[in-house]
Amino acid sequence: MIEKDLIQFKKDLKLPKMDMDYKKNVYPVIADFTEYSPLHNGHLYCMNKAKQAHPDALFVAVIPGLFERNGRGLPYIMHRNTRAKLAISLGADIAVEGPPMGVMGSGQYSLCLALMFKTLNADYIPRGYISNDPQFMTILNYIRDGRPVAPRPYKIVSLDDKKVLLEGKLSNDDYVIVSLAKSLSKIGFDYKDKFIFIPRLENVSGTKIRQCVSSSNFDNLDQMLPEKTIDILKNEIEYNHAPLHELRANKRLLNNVNNLSMDELSNLTLIDSDTVKNIIEGRPFDNLDDLTEAITYGFSSHRKQRILSVLEATIISTEMNKYINNYPQLIRILGYKSKEALNKFKFNLENNSIGEIRITCQ
Repeated sequence: MIEKDLIQFKKDLKLPKMDMDYKKNVYPVIADFTEYSPLHNGHLYCMNKAKQAHPDALFVAVIPGLFERNGRGLPYIMHRNTRAKLAISLGADIAVEGPPMGVMGSGQYSLCLALMFKTLNADYIPRGYISNDPQFMTILNYIRDGRPVAPRPYKIVSLDDKKVLLEGKLSNDDYVIVSLAKSLSKIGFDYKDKFIFIPRLENVSGTKIRQCVSSSNFDNLDQMLPEKTIDILKNEIEYNHAPLHELRANKRLLNNVNNLSMDELSNLTLIDSDTVKNIIEGRPFDNLDDLTEAITYGFSSHRKQRILSVLEATIISTEMNKYINNYPQLIRILGYKSKEALNKFKFNLENNSIGEIRITCQ
């Protein structure tokens, strides 16, 4: 799987950035980024709320992506094609491939998501949130108004009036909202009145769901998962296509860390010199636990898992920079509800394209 995705990544690298005009969409677009690992009742609630608010809009699910690693650097529970199929079956009109989050820093994948939303010329962006803290509500109001905000170490600040809007750390989901808004501001995308903020459902946990699936315990999952998700999960498990979230390409990973030269390791994206030194001095490695100990800590609690994903895929930093600068090089469609929805989606892109528009269907 990683070898196949690496070939696709290298091919995408050779493509130039698509040139868009950003006219108003003929067919309004709700663009939602969600990993769907797996698609649970919280995801479905957010999707339905957005569709109820804008029933005539196309719901486009942006589903990462290459190398099958999430923003925390961990494997997804199912392949992206299956996650896309599930999204379409539960209400999405179009599913497109998102960026390879697991081999990127959080700022990098947030920028790629913003670039994808800009290319789609998103009219509406639904996001679930957790905190009801009045300070966080102020941040959401700033974002609704299109006013730029940015995360700083242990605080969130406004970039136009320089106010400190919140002291302390946010949950991952709430942080993603702020990071995405910052990236949208950075690329000059006007998101005023585009965000649809939806309180997250309580008692729905992706982590608990994955734990239950790993132990084949589906008894209480109907409280957190749609019936369709349970059916597809069971079918994927029957054919040994799931669960994938605890599986890494261990043989490939250990072969890479034990055989890449110091220069080759140093050129990989996200990897720091101390980690390279620890790997060189500690090898040969024969298990991931020892290798994980050799990876240095960073500001993000997910850093070690992301580095493991980088070592699996062996993406060098210059390639990643080029990939991000030209992102998205094409729109790769993973699934669609109907020919009518697909044609509307393509019409929007073609109507907004200045040069060649590259759309492929999986």
